[in-house]
Amino acid sequence: MNIILLGPPGAGKGTQAQRLVVEQGMTQLSTGDMLRAARTSGTEMGKQVAAVMDRGDLVTDEIVIGLIAEQLDHDNSGGFIFDGFPRTLKQADALAELLEAKGQSLDSVIEMSVDDDALVARITGRYTCGNCGAVYHDTTKKPAVENTCDECDSKDKFKRRADDNEESLRTRLMAYYKDTSPLIGYYYAKKKLKRVDGLGEIEDVAGAIKMALNL
Repeated sequence: MNIILLGPPGAGKGTQAQRLVVEQGMTQLSTGDMLRAARTSGTEMGKQVAAVMDRGDLVTDEIVIGLIAEQLDHDNSGGFIFDGFPRTLKQADALAELLEAKGQSLDSVIEMSVDDDALVARITGRYTCGNCGAVYHDTTKKPAVENTCDECDSKDKFKRRADDNEESLRTRLMAYYKDTSPLIGYYYAKKKLKRVDGLGEIEDVAGAIKMALNL
């Protein structure tokens, strides 16, 4: 089974992809992870990626498709999860052509829909323990003892991501709606789209995804 996870920044795509990897034996194809791995691989494709990134240029669609093609050549009976790709209609067409060329198909596209204001509240209130990585929230998950991590007892080690602020997040959301949201109509027309609430509890979202995929 090959699927795409669609959704804005902070919708939880990575978290749900990892659950599918563990529980269903699928392989997550994250664009960022593939680029980082390619850059240090020493392969011809990796050298291209390194050269582009070292120049500060954006990696072309052709390079990303080439990296995905390499991954699809690996035997994987569990299927693939495309996370972070495609982002545009052009990329969606390129992926469709690649899958067809490899004798594979796209089974489902899961849209993790969110309410923008609720998403902003969730993300901007998030912080982590700098020692162990435990995640907390200003309103929904405070540590039992102020300024002390519940997991490792570290004191005053909490930190927030620099881009977890409302202005930055709304800019990222606007970029998503501008470039990526047209894919929702694209895959709806192809009868591939299934929608789940991306702002539910992790277990509830995972259950909804399984139901949508008939797992």
